[in-house]
Formats: sequence, structure tokens, C-alpha cells
Amino acid sequence: MPQEPERSLRVPAMCCANEVRPVRAALESLPGVTDLAFDLAQQTIRFRASVPTWEAARAAVTQLGFATEPPGSRAAPNACCGTSSPAATISFTGRASKASSPAIAPAPAVPAGALLLRIPEMDCAVEEGQIRRAMEAFPQVKRLRFDLPARALTVEAPADTWDTVTAAIRRLGFNPEPLTVPPAAADTAKAQRVELVRLIAALVVAVIAEIFHLAFPDTLPWHVAGMVVAAGAIALSGLSVFKKGLSALRNGQLNINALMSVAVIGAFVIGQWPEAAMVMALYALAELIEARSVERARNAIAGLLALSPPQAEVRQPDGSWTLTDAEAVSVGAVARVKPGERFALDGRVTKGNGAVDQSPVTGESIPVDKAPGDDVFAGTINQSGSLEFEVTKPAGDTVLARIIHAVEEAQGQRAPTQRIVDRFAAVYTPAVFLLAIGVAVGFPLLAGWAWLDAVYKALVLLVIACPCALVISTPVTVVSGLAAAARRGILVKGGVYLEQARKLTALGLDKTGTLTQGKPKLVAQRVLANDVSEEAILRIARSLAARSDHPVSKAVAAGLPGPTADVVDFGAELGKGVHGSIEGRAYILGNHRWLHERGQCTPELEALMLEHEAQGRTLSVLADEQHALALFAVADTTKETSRQAVAELLALGVRPIMLTGDNATTANAIAKQVGIEDVRAGLLPEDKQKVVAELRGQGRHVGMVGDGVNDSPSLAAADIGFSMGAAGTDTAKEAADVLIMNDDLRKVPETIRLSKKTYAVLWQNIVLALSIKAVFFVLAVFGSATMWMAVFADMGASLLVVFNGLRLLRGVQKSI
Repeated sequence: MPQEPERSLRVPAMCCANEVRPVRAALESLPGVTDLAFDLAQQTIRFRASVPTWEAARAAVTQLGFATEPPGSRAAPNACCGTSSPAATISFTGRASKASSPAIAPAPAVPAGALLLRIPEMDCAVEEGQIRRAMEAFPQVKRLRFDLPARALTVEAPADTWDTVTAAIRRLGFNPEPLTVPPAAADTAKAQRVELVRLIAALVVAVIAEIFHLAFPDTLPWHVAGMVVAAGAIALSGLSVFKKGLSALRNGQLNINALMSVAVIGAFVIGQWPEAAMVMALYALAELIEARSVERARNAIAGLLALSPPQAEVRQPDGSWTLTDAEAVSVGAVARVKPGERFALDGRVTKGNGAVDQSPVTGESIPVDKAPGDDVFAGTINQSGSLEFEVTKPAGDTVLARIIHAVEEAQGQRAPTQRIVDRFAAVYTPAVFLLAIGVAVGFPLLAGWAWLDAVYKALVLLVIACPCALVISTPVTVVSGLAAAARRGILVKGGVYLEQARKLTALGLDKTGTLTQGKPKLVAQRVLANDVSEEAILRIARSLAARSDHPVSKAVAAGLPGPTADVVDFGAELGKGVHGSIEGRAYILGNHRWLHERGQCTPELEALMLEHEAQGRTLSVLADEQHALALFAVADTTKETSRQAVAELLALGVRPIMLTGDNATTANAIAKQVGIEDVRAGLLPEDKQKVVAELRGQGRHVGMVGDGVNDSPSLAAADIGFSMGAAGTDTAKEAADVLIMNDDLRKVPETIRLSKKTYAVLWQNIVLALSIKAVFFVLAVFGSATMWMAVFADMGASLLVVFNGLRLLRGVQKSI
């Protein structure tokens, strides 16, 4: 009976095991579905089925809430499992700011099952924080994506919660409006320009109000005219602040908008209308500057996507080459990159040799030589030689896109210091409000102040007290640190890990692939016979080694380039080596034990072999029927950067500990080469995990560095897990908290230094914000601080902490 034809179905929202399970169950329940196979990377399902069964299968998948597409579709994958697709997330907050550039993808579609809202009043990081805290009450909300320039919010949550979520946002004083597509980048840019013009106009009108107050006669008509002008300035700059402030007061909340609303209304009422207008105009302008500064931090890494060209030169079936949109290039296609051009997609070199600058992806400063079989990444630069490569990932799943995705995920998590500051601000703002009331009422009654003077000082206090600088000091610093790390090829999965890395006192290090190259290499050879030429002996060894698939033999063959001879009667002895005849004579290429069994291990050879084995080397000996002819030493060599990395860790006060499954002799030899004193050898994966748990039980903050699946338990058990070589893996290890995109161990101490600097800047900002406010508090109560001074103090403190946080974008030097 002939088989049913194979069919494919693309399910864009299916991108993890949680989605596969219900789909698999639904399809397996249908009679006639056979050879069911899932491809998460391509988000496709393949199976054999008749036409009626095929239609039933599509219907079954659709009934589960998954949209289906033809298998050839190249639409960006949708978000799932609380994350957003790399393709659908072209910056930290999913904004479509790149649509204006021909080199950047257009605005992403709204993920399936997501609510897209426009919130006109949401224009700064403080209001974003308000909404985030409100959404914490809804466990059904998987993810929030903010686009402050476009004033848009994407809420990934079940549809039956949308009304409740919208109502919760509305209770905060916002007026969310549902959208069907994200705002276009051009529209957002235009709106920002309009807003800037409006605020500049408000500032000009406020200056005119001040002129009315100072230059014109103190008569009722001029007073009325001045008040009208001041009201116009306030209307131009601050209506949204009033709306949010009054809503907050109605709900019993004392936030920044409430403070500013009370201060401006109070100033207007007591006759200080010129200052009220100027305060509101300067406050609104400062908010815009702060928002743009924060966006600079959030977009610092998103600019990497611009490095990936929008088109690739793809080979056609007739052999010609055509420029094709990167989004339309399918996996398996062959593309070409000329010298000086950037790779548009991830792939594997099939033809050509050249040097590639990988610094945008891995942070490596030195170009990497590429040859057939080597991986290449989107956004990297081909510096020499024309290279052809087979595309291995669609445009939405390149390593570069995953970098953006990882940083976006990380900046959505609040760091410990940020949580502390948020809690402090929640108490600080009401306390300041009560203090202002005390000044307005208490000083006239107790100190005999004039009521208008006391009220004015209280209003000045309210303006000074705005906690904006304090609240934005932490997120802008953390995001700048995350972006600086990503630019250096270090992906930190959350602000908590960026902050906590500074506490590490012990670091477990896997040996193979972390401290060493992970590949055996011929490191020494010695010809032992005098009656045969060295050239002939090496040719015999090369011929035998080339026939074996054992890693040690492969290393010997790779280390002895040149021609080989025909080998007859070739065979392998399990656990011993290989044998064969060349030109009528029998030879073996075997290990130490086989030489002993054959009685060919002389005292001199024994001493030589023990000397090499003490250095952790694996030996192969070439011998004929009478005696040994040559000795070859193979070892997994250390990386050039390992010793320097260990020295940097020790300088930072971190104790490196080697955790390896290899034998003690080899482990100690490698440890001696790189400068590690504490070695734990012969460990199984669960043993490594126990060592990490034991160290944590001693009160240490423990990190773990590994590169293999067997390191996952210990990576998860550590306070912070570092995964090596993440750029070369299909998916980053879920167990790790920090992903090192290349194999450079020096990135670990660099992460620790960046953590120390980030923590220092965080507290610099907190102290700076509070100190400036404290000084002006004293001036306001006992000196002659005016509202002008108050608003400049508030605005100045906010901008200072933002710019101080942005310093982290430059990264961190080794001396820090």
C-alpha cells in the first residue's frame, strides 16, 4: 500500500516544548497521521496524511489557538513562553524605530495573543514603572513591552484578561487606547518632533509671562493678561501632568505628577503665576530630555541590528547571483559575501577563505580566519577573500537577533537596587508631601511666618522633592551596563546577575573547552630508531593514524602533514591502538599498555613516557616487530587567554577551582599551566553540582563556568552560571545566567569588573540625587530657594544621574 504524501505546516507561535505538547497530542489523536516530526527552529510540523486528514489536522491546530501558515512563509516568529521573538523584537522595547532606515526591518507585528495599547500619557520611565508594578498583580501577564517614544505598550496575556488589565491601567490615570498594529517609526518620529516644538513654544510663552510680571505695571489688566499668558504656557506643556496628577490624588496616590500638579496649582493660586508657568514648562522639557536619554541606553545595543544588511547575494538554480531580501532567504540557500561586506545571515562557509571581523557579535578584537566548514554570523564583516556560505538560520533567528532578544529580556527584570529604590520612593513621596503641609501650616503657627511665604516654601519643597531622579537612576544604569556587556560579547540575563557578579568569591571552572581548546593536538614527537630515516618513520605513523577514527590518532595524523602510504591488513585493538602492514612490514601505533604487553617498553622509553604522562599527555608509540620507532604525545592544550583570565580572577579576589571529569594527573598538569591551585578531578556532573553546593554552604558566593551539557547541573546550582561559546550553539544554555559569546575566559573577570562599576555608579546616582535634594531642602526652608531653583535642581539631578549611568556604555577597563 503506497504511503500518504508528506505534508508541512508552519505554526509561527510554536517555539518551545510547551507549545509542542498540546499540538502533538491533538495530531496524534487523529487517525491517519503518521511520521509526525516537529522542527522548532523552523516552527514547522511534518507528517504524512491524506487530504481529508490534512484538513482535519490544520483545523485541530487552529482550534488550539495557533495560527497556521504555508511552510514557505518567512514571517517573523511570534512570541511564546513569556518571551518575544528575536525577529519581532528589533530593540529593547520592541519598537519599530528602524523602519525609517533601509537597512532595518519594518515594525514587527503584534504577537499572537497579545494586547497592543497606545497610552498617550505614558512618556517617561517613571510611568513605565507605575504600570509594571500594577501588572505584577496579574500572574496571567507573561510579558510587557514598552515603547516610550511611540507611547505604546504590548501586553502578552490571555484575551480574557485584557479588559481587566486595561481597567487597571486606567485606574492609574492613563487612558489606554487599543491598537491593531504598532505605531510606524515615521509616525513616532513625527510625534516626537511635534512634542518638542510644543514644549519649546510653552517655554517661550512662559518667558513672556515672566516679562509681563517684571516689565509691566502692577495693575489688574496687566495681571489678568499675564495670568492668561501663564495659563497658556501651562496648557501647552502640562495638561497631561494635571490629568495624571489629579487621577493619582483621586486614587490616594502621591506620585510625581501629583506633586507637580499641587505645586503648580498652588503657585498659581497664591499669585506666583509666572513661576508656575516656568516650572511646568521646564518640568515637561526635562521629562522629554530624560525620556530620550533613557531611550539612548535602551537602544544602545539595538543599533547592532543595523549592522546586518537587508539583502544578501544568493545563488539561483541557474548558477547566477541575485540580491534577495534577507527575510526571504531560506535555510539551505547559498549566499556570497565579497571583501568589505557584512554577512546578512548566519551560515557555514562552503567555499573560499578569508578573515572575518566578529567583534559586533563576540566582542573579539582580532579578525578570525574562516575556511570551508566554519560558522559565520550575521552582522560580521568579511575583511578579505570572497566567501560563499550555506544559510543555517532564518533572518529572525540569527545570533545577532538573539543578542537583542536576550538583552531585552534582561532589562525587563528589575535589579535588587532598583527594587530597593522603588520601595524607598513609595515611602519618600508621601513623607515629603506631609513635610510640605507641615511647613505650610506649622511655621506660620509656631514661627510666625507669613502664610503666603510658608505656602510658597512648601510648594518649592514639593518641586524639589520629585523623586524622578531617584527612580530613573537605577534602570538607566542597569540597562547601560547590560548594553555595554552585550557590545563586548557578554549577554547577562538580568540586572540581578549584573549586580550580584561583584560578590563572587569562588569560581568553578570546567577544564575541557573552558580552560583548554577541547580538541587533542600533537604537542611533541620523538624518533627513537637510528636505522630508519625520520622521514620514513613519520610517513608510516601518518599512514596508520590517518586510517583510524580515534581522537588521539586523528590528532597525530593532523600534526604530521604529508603523503601517506598504502596500509594493508589494517585493524584496531580495542583500548590499545591500531595495526597494519606497509610495504610488507607489520607495524603498530599503540598506547603505553600495549607496548608493555609486547615487551617493547625499555627502561629508557618507560622513563620518557612517564615524563610526558606527568604533564597530562596521552601517548602513542609506533613500533615494528622488534622495537619502538617513535613516540607521539597528544594533549588538549590550554587556551592562550586562560592563564591571563585566572590571574585577573585572583587579582579580583576570586578563588578559581578546576572541576573536571578528567584524571588527576592531566587535571593537575593543566592547572599548573594556568595558575590554578585548587583542583577537583574525576568528577561526574552530579559531583560538580555537589562541590558547588558545598562551597555555597560555606557562605561563599559561587560562580560556575562551563561549556557542555554535563555542566548544566552545576551552572544551575551556582549563584551565577557562565556559559562559554554561546555564539556557536543553536540555543543558549537555559541553565546559565551569563552567556560568553566566544570562548574567551577573560570575559568572566570583565563581567565581574563591570558588575563592580555598575554597583558603584548605582550608588553614586542614589547619593547624588538625594544629596542635591537635601541641599535644596535646607535652602527652601531656611534660605531663599525659589521655584526656579527648585525645578532646576530637580531637572539637574535627573539629567546628572542619567548621564552618569550612560557612562557605563563605554564599558570597563581592566584597571577598574
